Amino acid sequence: MLMTPGPTAVPVPVRDAMSRELINPDVDPEFDAIYADLVDRLERVYGVAEDGRAPRDIAVLGGEGILGLEAAIASLVEPGTEVLCLSNGLYGDGFAEFVESYGGEATLVSAEYDEPLPLDDLDAVLDDGDHAFDVATTVHCETPTGTLNELGPVLDRLEAADEETITVVDAVSSLGGVPVPTERIDVCLGASQKCFSAPPGLATAAISDRAWAAMEERDPDSLYTNLLPWRDTSGGFPYTHLTTNVVALDAALSLLLDEGIDDAYARHEAAAARCRERGAALGLDPYPDPARSSPTVTAFHVPGRAERLQRALREDHDVTVATGLDEFADNILRIGHMGHNARTERVDEAMDALAAVLDE
Repeated sequence: MLMTPGPTAVPVPVRDAMSRELINPDVDPEFDAIYADLVDRLERVYGVAEDGRAPRDIAVLGGEGILGLEAAIASLVEPGTEVLCLSNGLYGDGFAEFVESYGGEATLVSAEYDEPLPLDDLDAVLDDGDHAFDVATTVHCETPTGTLNELGPVLDRLEAADEETITVVDAVSSLGGVPVPTERIDVCLGASQKCFSAPPGLATAAISDRAWAAMEERDPDSLYTNLLPWRDTSGGFPYTHLTTNVVALDAALSLLLDEGIDDAYARHEAAAARCRERGAALGLDPYPDPARSSPTVTAFHVPGRAERLQRALREDHDVTVATGLDEFADNILRIGHMGHNARTERVDEAMDALAAVLDE
């Protein structure tokens, strides 16, 4: 039983779709139709197809979700580009590393990983007049700690300071399970293996017209980390696409949309509430404060015990969960209730196993 915060369990209809006969995406026109359907479904999940919303183009890249993060920076940053990186987690910090690797000038405004985004520090940086930021980055859900960041106040401040700043948001582990204010984000990033419950292998992006314009000015030399070739795929794809992954994600999104996106959000909320209720009954401390925890993943603070608990769950109860990352590797145990796993009965099964392990 796979209860990690990505990759998630893949439901049977998605696995069935993957077993279909392989088609060649470079020469078979059937693939063009499949990709067009996929883009249409992603537009509905992102919300960009709704009336009154700012237009966004959808790109689906062949690569794990981190490709989307790097591609966004590679496509927008060149030597001298000033980038504000707002962070309270591992992936927020990682944006600054990407910026520097592409020659940009990163200003990292960060908080401790169990704290909210540092809005006062953000105000100070925006007000000091020392920077004119071309790009700003942040993370919606920091998967390693289960933190869900409130984006509205951040976007308000960025727009008030300089409405020309291009915003890049990692919504990889929230999109499809939590509402995301996509209409206010220039590059909103997702991935197949999180709330969509498809296999790892595809990165998604909703990209605004002004972000495309900024990319055209940059015109990066790379291919695989360049978003520009995905703006118009009517003449073919930049490289051979991952046919089976595309079919799988299309099937997964069909399930999500048949359910209804609002119902999916409610299902994630219910699963998260059950997980935290069960954890409290077991005497487990949440990390971070539950008010800032994501509906897609719950992190418990178990100092010095995470790896042992994870191993016992897997070996004795056939339940796979995740630990923390880096310095949190043995201090945080994470239960993924996202996508197909965001069901109270699956949460109960995992927490029953955890209760047994704690008793043992």
